[in-house]
Amino acid sequence: MRSSWLPQWFVAGKAIKASPLLFQATSIGNPMITLTLCLSAVMTIACGPSEPSNTTAASEAERTILMLAIAVERADTALITDLFWPEATYDGFANQISYQGIPEIVGYLTSAHDWGDDIYMNMGRINTGPTAAVGEWVFSAVQNRPMGDLVPVATGREVVLNGATIIELQGGRIMRAADYVDTAPLTLQLGGSIEFPTDGVVGPENTGR
Repeated sequence: MRSSWLPQWFVAGKAIKASPLLFQATSIGNPMITLTLCLSAVMTIACGPSEPSNTTAASEAERTILMLAIAVERADTALITDLFWPEATYDGFANQISYQGIPEIVGYLTSAHDWGDDIYMNMGRINTGPTAAVGEWVFSAVQNRPMGDLVPVATGREVVLNGATIIELQGGRIMRAADYVDTAPLTLQLGGSIEFPTDGVVGPENTGR
């Protein structure tokens, strides 16, 4: 049984706090991926000096990348719009595409919901600075609808991808973000194979899946 972390935000004085939730994920095929995550974030609101301390800025960066993961998991277009500047860019290095502006970014971040169900975007280790954050994550979904020409049929199989996201903040909102993820496992997990010109074929039977 797997559950996704969904922090419950509440106001306490002049702070917004997120209660830590415990998340465990087990995943596909023969490999078993188990991830235990305990998240906690606190953001101090206004009424302070005009220049925030590094600690406050780092907390803001951590909260932002956590909220980004929630937005992806839920396909929350309103939240995505709130997190990004209108002129922001988002680089998807897996497909070598740079998305410009809110409409393109929303389309990119919600695209998994076009083909997948039971989507979980589970953030693990996070490193933050005054105006940036890097988060490692595990993404999982069940492919219940075609994925365009890549996978024209619904396989009903679960896919799991490991990746990392970088965000850069300006004025409390994301000006640039980038995803780093190897999507080759997706092909293998859905029962496909990868052909190499000189090295033969790598398929599920060769990977222990």
